[in-house]
Amino acid sequence: MMFDLNAEQLAEQAAKLGPDVLWAAGDVCSEDQVKAALDKALTAFGALHFNINCAGVGTAAKTVGRDGPMPLEQFARVVQINLIGTFNVLRLCATAMTKNTSQNEDGERGVIVNVASVAAWDGQVGQAAYSASKAGIVGMTLPIARDLAREGVRVMTIAPGIFETPLLQASPEVVRQSLIDMVQFPKRLGQPDEFADMVVHILQCAYLNGESIRLDAGIRMQPR
Repeated sequence: MMFDLNAEQLAEQAAKLGPDVLWAAGDVCSEDQVKAALDKALTAFGALHFNINCAGVGTAAKTVGRDGPMPLEQFARVVQINLIGTFNVLRLCATAMTKNTSQNEDGERGVIVNVASVAAWDGQVGQAAYSASKAGIVGMTLPIARDLAREGVRVMTIAPGIFETPLLQASPEVVRQSLIDMVQFPKRLGQPDEFADMVVHILQCAYLNGESIRLDAGIRMQPR
């Protein structure tokens, strides 16, 4: 089941992936819309075992800029989508997972994988809102894993570095190169299949729980 705001892109991707892929358009911050998507998935598949939370936005604004302080609503929007939206989806998915029968000898019933960013530690100039939202995801990973331990649900977070995304693909070459210059090795952008490999490893390795993993080729972001 894929869940996103953009219905057109969801339909396009579902057509590529095949008839067994369901999708629902909605807002991660809406309890009703997430519940409706979950109901659709549960009706079709009978249970929910994995939840991967990738939704997020970023906006660049200094705490105090040329026009004065950062608009509070701008900061709040980023935190609302990235942090509260992530928690909204995972709490509802976790509720569904607690109803599952055990999937292995450990009694595992489900796995949640959240997506943060290296900006949680290395936020650049203008990233106060984005870094705060991603640091919040890192910070809640262990407490939520502890909350759900009795239910047999694991919780992990991936913190990607700079990846080949549509946003970076549209960036000027000078911008792309300045980011690559901060990478240690391999000296390039991360690829989507490398992110997917990490997700699959987390799902398969039952001893991973309550941790945030930097997937960044050793990058440490400079202030600018």
